[in-house]
Amino acid sequence: MVLLGNDEFLIELSKLFQKARASGSISMTMKRYDGRTKPVSRDGTPAIKDPQYKCLVRAQSGSKKISTVIEQRDVEKFTMAYSNLLKTSVNGLKRLKKPKKKAIAAN
Repeated sequence: MVLLGNDEFLIELSKLFQKARASGSISMTMKRYDGRTKPVSRDGTPAIKDPQYKCLVRAQSGSKKISTVIEQRDVEKFTMAYSNLLKTSVNGLKRLKKPKKKAIAAN
């Protein structure tokens, strides 16, 4: 998995959307991230009172995996850019066929 900066992640994500438009799908996950890469053993010391959590965002399409870490101060900027990317990228979705409603005959 490749850890990218926020701007690079959005650029690569738009490329993934273009590739997935022809065939395939994209899986996205978001989770809270505290910056640690391996667990800390419990030695009796208290945890940090006010940790600065981050957000880990991952995207996968086929065998290509990308990820980024978003700081608290950058969440609003990233969400705006991400929502704009989604608005431009999901316009190729197929419409679902709605089942026809059966008319109820009046007696």
